[in-house]
This record gives sequence, C-alpha cells and structure tokens, in this order.
Amino acid sequence: MILVFCGTPQFAVPTLEKLVEGGHSVPLVVTQPDRPRGRGMDMAVSPVKDAAIRLGIVVVQPAAIKNNTEFRDQLAAIAPDAIIVVGYGRIIPQWMIDLPRLGNLNLHASLLPKYRGAAPIQWAIANGESVTGVTTMRIDAGLDTGDILMQREIPIAAEDTAETLGPKLAAMGADLMVETLRGLKNGSVRSTPQDHARATLASILKKEDGRMDFARGAEELFNRLRGFQPWPGAFTTFKGKTLQVRRAQPLRPAVKLTPGEIAIEGTRLFVGCGEGEDKDKDTNATLEIVEVQLEGKRRMTAQEFINGYRPKSGDHLGQ
Repeated sequence: MILVFCGTPQFAVPTLEKLVEGGHSVPLVVTQPDRPRGRGMDMAVSPVKDAAIRLGIVVVQPAAIKNNTEFRDQLAAIAPDAIIVVGYGRIIPQWMIDLPRLGNLNLHASLLPKYRGAAPIQWAIANGESVTGVTTMRIDAGLDTGDILMQREIPIAAEDTAETLGPKLAAMGADLMVETLRGLKNGSVRSTPQDHARATLASILKKEDGRMDFARGAEELFNRLRGFQPWPGAFTTFKGKTLQVRRAQPLRPAVKLTPGEIAIEGTRLFVGCGEGEDKDKDTNATLEIVEVQLEGKRRMTAQEFINGYRPKSGDHLGQ
C-alpha cells in the first residue's frame, strides 16, 4: 500500500520500521517540529524524524495542519491508501480523515475503550491493571472514539514500569498494524464500534499527579510510582524539601503508622499509608522506601538517607 506515516515519539518508531520492512511504500513522514530540550536548550529532533532520515524517507514538520493548504495539497498529490497515526500529538482534521480510501488508522496503547487519551500506559499501571494491550482503530472526529479494527493483550508484570512496558507495547503494536493492513486488504478485518459506556480516560499527566498522598493505600502509591516513570515520578517533602521516591515496595504485614508517619528500623525506612480503595489495613497500610533523592542531591539508598539526614521515627513526610 501507499502510506503516509504521522508520529513523533519513540513508541511510534517500531511501527514505521515494520511498515517499511513489510514492503509498504511510505513516501512521507509527518512529525512534530524540532523543539529545544535539555539544559542547553539545543534543538532536538523527534525519534520518528530520526528514524525516517535513517530510512531515507522525506520528512515534513508542519506547525499546524487544520488550515494548511500546502500540506493538504502535498498529501492529496501522494493519494495514500491510508494514513497511519501513532502518537503524532495533533488532532487530525476532518479533511485528513476523509482523504485516504482506508481512512486514518491509529495504533493506541490500550484495550479501547479503556484508557482513551494521552497517557494510557501510565494510567493502566497507576490504576493497578494486570492486563493491557494495543488497539488498531479508524480515527474519527472524537478522542480515541473510532471503530476498533484489531486488539492484542499483554499481561502487566509486577515489576513493570511505564518505561519497561512501553517498548513491549510498541513492538506488539507494530506487528498488529502490519496485520491490520493485511486484513483490510484481504477483507478479513472488519471494524467494530466501541462501547462508549465502558470508556475511561487516561488524561495527560501533570506534575501534581506525582505528589504522594499518603491517605492512599500502599499498593496504590506503589502502582502510581511505577506508572509515572520517568515523569512526574513520585515525590513528597521532608523538612520542607522535595523528596523524590525512586524505589519503594508495599510492606506485608503492615507496620502500624498514621498516614505520612515514618519509622526507622535499622537501615530500613517505612512510611504509613491510608486504607486505600480496598480498605485492607492489615496488608496494605505501609510502604517501605528503598531509594530516594532529596532536592539538589544525588540518588541514595534508604540507609544512606538515614545516615546522612537523620530522620527519626515519628517524623512525617509531606509536611
């Protein structure tokens, strides 16, 4: 098929590579404009642009697409069979939806209609899901509301974070997109409307989502720490300074502490949590802090933090 590919993050790169590897013609890649990044604010290209250059594909980076007649004419001249959209980061206008005969096909990192929105991987882990997956769908005018084409599931491992789960879903999704195109070509894949009543939202992450609320259960806080990697992470305060919690684990049986209260046992650091959603005080009330990073300092183990900053049992985090 003749395809135009729209994408920006690393998550989209395996799909682009698989489409080219599978013999499809991809004459054009559309990605976000280069942006300043890092301390030096040097201009950085998107992972998709980097991959497209490596593959010898023409790249365009329009600042806007809705009323961009030049971009519209460029796509019309290509006359693609489909436009593939993976994490592009812009709302697809109706003229672009209507252009190819097979429509705009999206790879989404959840089992739609669950976790529509910008951060499906992060929220699936943060909410304690044991299974997630990828969906190929036809884009319509809504937010991830289009008809489903194909889906594939994957278990979420207990040790998974957003950083480890993302590449697994990207690889699985790349294969699924190739399979979807094959099925559309031979007529074996048919679209299925989503059950909108079952939809949930995976809203874009804010820094405040990483703030640890110790009224939550230990399992909830642990899942949020795993899900919100690398940003916004999990953070609280200790004696007026920001304390990033880099590693932690729920403790069973629980140490009896009030929410936010810490306890020191030798080289180990514990913090009390609330009942959480399951109200299971006996098994879900305490979080062991394994690794932290105090504002302006390096990462350190709980033992190094205890030795260097002398927290005492009865002190509180988050105050």
